[in-house]
Amino acid sequence: EVQLVESGGGLVQPGGSLRLSCAASGFTFSSYAMKWVRQAPGKGLEWVSIINSGGRDTSYADAVKGRFTISRDNAKNTLYLQMNSLKPEDTAVYYCAKAIQPLATIKGQGTQVTVSS
Repeated sequence: EVQLVESGGGLVQPGGSLRLSCAASGFTFSSYAMKWVRQAPGKGLEWVSIINSGGRDTSYADAVKGRFTISRDNAKNTLYLQMNSLKPEDTAVYYCAKAIQPLATIKGQGTQVTVSS
């Protein structure tokens, strides 16, 4: 069974930083490109960032480019999202998923990120 467990969220002031983690199990993590998506209050799921299976190729949504960094440790079956210079508009529940998974099918506990003074 595929399991993806997100962690690392919390309450942070504008301009602060957080590092999200996603622990993967139940599939060959190193064989899959992975992505982070988020859902802000009252809005739909939004793609944030993607990384290829080897970790060398990454891409970001314009809203987070230059502030967020996606990475992965295939030895630890873990995906990361380093978030710097956080803004109130980054407030959302963040989810990780295989890159091939359609947005509409992504669900789970996620991790809440709240950016507020």
